[in-house]
Order: sequence, then C-alpha cells, then structure tokens
Amino acid sequence: MAEPALISEDYRRMQSELHRNPSYGVASLEYAPLVGKVMQVAGMTEILDYGAGKGRLGVALQEMIEQRLTIHHYEPAMPQWAQPPQPCNFVACIDVLEHIEPELIDNVLDDLKRVTARVGVFTVHTGPAAKVLLDGRNAHLIQKPSSWWLPKFTERFELVTFNRLTMGFWVVVERKPA
Repeated sequence: MAEPALISEDYRRMQSELHRNPSYGVASLEYAPLVGKVMQVAGMTEILDYGAGKGRLGVALQEMIEQRLTIHHYEPAMPQWAQPPQPCNFVACIDVLEHIEPELIDNVLDDLKRVTARVGVFTVHTGPAAKVLLDGRNAHLIQKPSSWWLPKFTERFELVTFNRLTMGFWVVVERKPA
C-alpha cells in the first residue's frame, strides 16, 4: 500500500524555488528559545525538525544548548532531507502547517502523529504570509483560526500547552496513550 501523499510534485518544486530566497523560512529562529526550553524541561537531546527548511532551527538550538544534540531534518523541498523521517521522541514543526496544501493537511498531521514518539512543539501562523508563491497564491495556503486547528491536534495528540499569539499560536503536545 502506498504512503499517503504529503506534498504534490508541483508544490515541491515551488517550495524548492522559494527556499532559494535567503529570507524564506526564518521563523524557526524566533522560536528556537521556546523549542530549546521545552527540550530541556523534557530532558531531550534528540530532535526531528519537521519541515526543516534550511535547517536553521537545529543550528540555533546547537548554539543555545550546551550539550550535544542529535538533529534530524525532514524537508520535502530539500533533496537531502526529503526521505520520510523515522519517529523521534521530540518533534518541532515550526511555521510549517499553514504552508501545507489544504487537501493534504490531514495526511501531514497524521504523519506528524506517526513521527512524534513523545513530545511535539508546533507553531501555526493564522494570517497571510509576506511571501507569495510563483503561481501568485499567498505562501500561507491555510489561513484558519486556532479554533479550526485545535480539534485537528486534539484528535491526534494530548494537548499540554496552548499559547495564542497575535497572528497565530503554539502548542506543546504529547503522544496519546495507545
């Protein structure tokens, strides 16, 4: 049986092109302190950066956290990180989900559930992006309020923390007991 699609080939190409822009995918840097703090509280030294972009989150975390981290990347727009990731005890998905093709969001959230062995930190921007795709669409393909997103998370995860922001929110989640 084939794995459910997480991204279309056309959209993968568009994302690859956008990732050539040095200012695309910088949100992970502002969330690195939060991710680092949750990792430390949870006692984690290994992370899967799901939707890693250029890998900036891992670099920032390694600079902030004194102990050696094991960092895994999943980014379908980067050939070197495009293979489906293995489950990891700690998963960060920073400003990624709003970029997912709407018809594939449930597949991506199911995959996040698959790879989150213990704890996840996910951020979602709920408004429009400053960037535009090559086809003219806003780079945030899903612009929905937290009330739309939260049921999608709670059907897959135990919600530990919800924090609303001006244009989005972040959550800490745990894997649901089997």
